[in-house]
Amino acid sequence: MGTKGEMTRQKIIDDATGIFQRKGFGTTSVNDLLSISGVTKGSLYFHFPGKEALGIAVLKKEAETFMMFLDDVLIGETPAACLDNFFNAALRKHQGTGFVGGCLFGNTALEASDSSPVYARVVAEVFNEWTEKLRKIIAQAQALELMRQDMPAEQLAQTVIATIEGAIMQSRLHKSAEPMTRALKTLRIFLELKIDRSDNP
Repeated sequence: MGTKGEMTRQKIIDDATGIFQRKGFGTTSVNDLLSISGVTKGSLYFHFPGKEALGIAVLKKEAETFMMFLDDVLIGETPAACLDNFFNAALRKHQGTGFVGGCLFGNTALEASDSSPVYARVVAEVFNEWTEKLRKIIAQAQALELMRQDMPAEQLAQTVIATIEGAIMQSRLHKSAEPMTRALKTLRIFLELKIDRSDNP
């Protein structure tokens, strides 16, 4: 167990994550952060020199969590099954939130790309690492002829991410699983995934 100071710092990060995800970094005020975390302004500034520093800590913590999520769900008896399991897990993840909040990294990319280079750099690293994880799986699937082979693995990985991010946005807007479900079905067709359905009831 960490010290009291470490636990307070982590609580601030955890409490700030949800409000940053819902409201964005720009429109979330210091008073919002104080209200949601229940700490004093002195305590907040003791742990973080400003809102941007807290925002970076949130993004980095969520990046670690997201990469662990990817490692946990990119599993299966074949590389194609790994991708299919990832698609199913992504849908479940957002269904679990009622399609509230969306993807923190997608949200921040839209919000910060033109206004906050610091946030943009952190998010770009997340997307680069996500792309690389998918690229490796896709290349393995292509080598085994379990999906289309006429496009580079990296290009397909980028297309998967772009499609999923757009689908998350649509499902968040409509508060419905249908846009994500439809987009993931289209991705499976586009990628020409060959999956043993006996492993995916």
